[in-house]
Amino acid sequence: MPATHVPLLPHLGAHWARDAAVSPEAAFASLEASGGDVVWLDSSSRGAHIIGVGAHVLIVRDGVAELDGAPIAGDAVAALETARSALPGAWVGWFGYEAGVRMLGLAPPAESSGAARFPEAAWLLLDRWVVVAGGEAQLQSRDGQPWSLEPAPVRLPPMAGVDPAALRWRDDDAAYAEKVARCRAHIRAGDSYVLCLTTAIDGPHIDPIATHARLRSASPVHHGGLLRIAGVTVSSASPETFLRVEDGVATTRPIKGTRRRGADDDAALARELFESEKERAENVMIVDLCRNDLQRVCAPGTVEVTSLLAVETYPTVHQLVSTVRGRLLPGLGPLDAVRALFPAGSMTGAPKRRTVELLQALEGAPRGVYSGCFGLVAGETCHLAMVIRSVVADEHGTHIGVGGGVTALSDPAFEVEELHVKAAALLAALVPR
Repeated sequence: MPATHVPLLPHLGAHWARDAAVSPEAAFASLEASGGDVVWLDSSSRGAHIIGVGAHVLIVRDGVAELDGAPIAGDAVAALETARSALPGAWVGWFGYEAGVRMLGLAPPAESSGAARFPEAAWLLLDRWVVVAGGEAQLQSRDGQPWSLEPAPVRLPPMAGVDPAALRWRDDDAAYAEKVARCRAHIRAGDSYVLCLTTAIDGPHIDPIATHARLRSASPVHHGGLLRIAGVTVSSASPETFLRVEDGVATTRPIKGTRRRGADDDAALARELFESEKERAENVMIVDLCRNDLQRVCAPGTVEVTSLLAVETYPTVHQLVSTVRGRLLPGLGPLDAVRALFPAGSMTGAPKRRTVELLQALEGAPRGVYSGCFGLVAGETCHLAMVIRSVVADEHGTHIGVGGGVTALSDPAFEVEELHVKAAALLAALVPR
């Protein structure tokens, strides 16, 4: 019988549970050792983890969805809803940015290399998983069958890393600064009022498990994760909640505004972030967009901003964060909220559809998994984070997306500096000193 003092997360659909004495690292090592699909939702800053494996996989490539190899009609969100109806339980995976572009009625860039090689969506139905929370652990299963963990050595990060010369930035500093200036020109012309401009870094093949170990050690966050599905591994140290739905309440927490951590000037940097006219304006504009998105699926009068312009501090950066929530209309569930909010306003800008068109022309390449969302959808609950501060890898190499919001007050040189601040922790995981 399951112990009542361990958080069972009943929305995961567990039909069997047994207490265990295991760390999240050891549980992951045991389940990952088979070499198949495996996921680890790794909230290391809060001490909560879900580590699991499964056999049923939903994949979306080039707008075409397949469940276990069989075609499914509809876009990525509709396909996951169909898969959940056929196979109830806890699904863990991601929606990539281009899946959201298609949901806006736009065509992604026609490119078959780079980030375009990754699935637009990939979701794994958990069959066996481990919940670790509050210093305790429990084995759970979807079919009610008991199982046990086979001991496996925890993989330690190797000392060797990627040669920095092998990393290729899509835009050098001058090119990115010029694109910032073009964003400002669009704002002056009235085409948009804030644009989240991104670029990318590509690198050679890596050991994604060791890279994640380094990343999570340096950047413990609310929404860390390592998802290996269909040959692609997403390693994330994301601080941003895209969407949480619990008890019928949908919550989103956009992050707009970043400063580096400092040694002697840390408090001053946090204060500078809070007082920045540009960062406050950018954050408030995205909060307004999030309010409008949520109002499409929430009961009238329930959408509210519960926190505005709060400075949150992480190991490598200070962030400016706001919280918006609302109660979903009767009959609507987590994927209805995803459809209303995705792609996230904090990764597009506003107005959303027109700004996405402008950004596709400026960036000139797909974003891939970056700028999408990842996490858990189970029953009437979802916990989804933004795919930022993330490394995406497969047998062909490594991809890192990075970017920032541009407003009329943006300074191109400062935006370039912020770009490097955001990339620093990811590059350190690839190129350890």
